[in-house]
Amino acid sequence: MNNRDVIVACDFASAEETLRFLERFGTERPFLKIGMELYYAEGPQIVRTLKDRGHGVFLDLKLHDIPNTVKKAMRVLSCLGADIVNLHAAGTRAMMEAALEGLQRPDGTRPKLIAVTQLTSTDQAAMEQELLIREPIDEVVLHYARNAKAAGLDGVVCSPLEAGKVHASCGDSFLAVTPGVRFADGEVGDQKRVTTPARAKELGSDYIVVGRPITQAEDPVDAWRRCLQDFR
Repeated sequence: MNNRDVIVACDFASAEETLRFLERFGTERPFLKIGMELYYAEGPQIVRTLKDRGHGVFLDLKLHDIPNTVKKAMRVLSCLGADIVNLHAAGTRAMMEAALEGLQRPDGTRPKLIAVTQLTSTDQAAMEQELLIREPIDEVVLHYARNAKAAGLDGVVCSPLEAGKVHASCGDSFLAVTPGVRFADGEVGDQKRVTTPARAKELGSDYIVVGRPITQAEDPVDAWRRCLQDFR
């Protein structure tokens, strides 16, 4: 099994807390997501530290600004060594194209770039009443995914429930990275569009992002291995 298909969301408040958590994994090196809380607390060094330890890193900062600002920010982020970075697809195709430009390193390499479609905490009612988007949520996700593909991105962040439709619309090589994954016997929390690791695989997820079911488990390593097993 590929231990990089399951991305552990390190939603911790400090490097110390993160490294203490990772000590429990011994020589195992799970793929990690660094989100806003940890990045804003520790800055770019946390990415370098985890990469130096041998972890894959998904830097989840969800950039969303005018194209030139995002391009310059991505130029900085590309130097950190992250494997995947992201932005909001709602920022338009021009912003996504500018982000790709910024990510290109002098040697021609770059991290994978994926676009957030709709957050898994958003449901149809919230989208209609608060965002004034009236179309069905799965159609909005697919529209954003097609825009991301047209801009040259590598994939999108979406619910596992939408992963298969994303592949059908954008091709099998276009990545579906899916949070909103919970064990069948676990808490859903603030997520709305969720499913289990095994079901996410069946639906077409390429990567699953799992936070609390692993980080708050009594035995996080066992929970991580359970995810790997279920997502085979």
